[in-house]
Amino acid sequence: MTDRRIPLSVPDLRGNEAAYLAKCVTDNWVSTAGPFVTELEDRMAALCGRRAAVACVNGSAALHVALLALGVAPGDVVIVPDWTFAATANAIVHAGAQPCFVDIQRSDWTVSPQSIETAFAKYGKRIRAIVAVDVVGNLPDPGPLNEIAARYDVPVLEDAAGAIGAARDGMPAGSLGKAAVFSFNGNKLVTAGGGGVVVTDDEELAARFRHVTTQARTGQDYRHDAVGFNYRMTNLNAAVGVAQLEVLDALLADKRRIARDYQRAVAGRSDMAFMPVSRPEESSYWLVNVVVADEPSMRSLVSHLSQAGIDARPFWCSLSEQGPYRAFHSVAVDVSRALTDCVVTLPCSSNLKAEDQARVLKALDEWQGHRLPESAE
Repeated sequence: MTDRRIPLSVPDLRGNEAAYLAKCVTDNWVSTAGPFVTELEDRMAALCGRRAAVACVNGSAALHVALLALGVAPGDVVIVPDWTFAATANAIVHAGAQPCFVDIQRSDWTVSPQSIETAFAKYGKRIRAIVAVDVVGNLPDPGPLNEIAARYDVPVLEDAAGAIGAARDGMPAGSLGKAAVFSFNGNKLVTAGGGGVVVTDDEELAARFRHVTTQARTGQDYRHDAVGFNYRMTNLNAAVGVAQLEVLDALLADKRRIARDYQRAVAGRSDMAFMPVSRPEESSYWLVNVVVADEPSMRSLVSHLSQAGIDARPFWCSLSEQGPYRAFHSVAVDVSRALTDCVVTLPCSSNLKAEDQARVLKALDEWQGHRLPESAE
């Protein structure tokens, strides 16, 4: 075993991050006001083809306030995929609403329109919004979601936290629904060390979001017209984010190359399959995953890679099965539960060295698990 471990997913600070941080210090713009915040917002709006963007302290806070700005209130029901990071569901609960967990499609792991229809048949007018998650670079088909949203007169909020730079048939991540939210957490393709952003075409909605995230202050004095939040992004974080956005194309190219090498390496295996990718040329490949047969195989693979000095991690689990969420609503979530404990994330930093990926591929080649069920191959 080598002493140097290969990390799972780390920041790739190849651009002007240090220079822009130094400029923040020199100019004395380090808090929640400053030119890099505005530049980040402008760049994100342009990237998503939206009219407005508002930067926020992190993706979870952005989800929370976006739901409030869309009118979600205590007692409302919000549809959310059962297969997502917990922050998506947590934001609904923090808004005082109740998540209704629905299933995903095996073909791309995005939310199932059929499962959404089942939820509406069961909970009807209590449903106030639909949260659609972009899954590791796969974007949901906007057609069925927009049709359902229009028919039931509810907004769609796109959780694009890990999908920056991805697209579906030319439509960029962040362009779906009434608004969309991104994260700049440390393990994202584009990081700011922390931070998030909401993008929208509704400038009134953007103004409401900006107002509430700055303590709902009505002027320079200490008067407020709502219970607000201290949720604004700092200029320091925005400086890093701007530097990252400047090299987004290069980061995406490296991510796609790394993913292709993994996909070729596991093709044809009976005990492992590459994650589904609906648009290979448009995916951001935020995290690269493989699917194995069962939990024992997953534990075995993670342990095998760890012993070889390689970080690997189990991916998402069904939320509706977990203690904090069992009391909330759910409809049939068979695909989500079938994938639980069967997905492993491999090292996939955009700056992953060729020799390090070769080590991972060698370790994968040396491992053998149980045979995949036919439905997963």
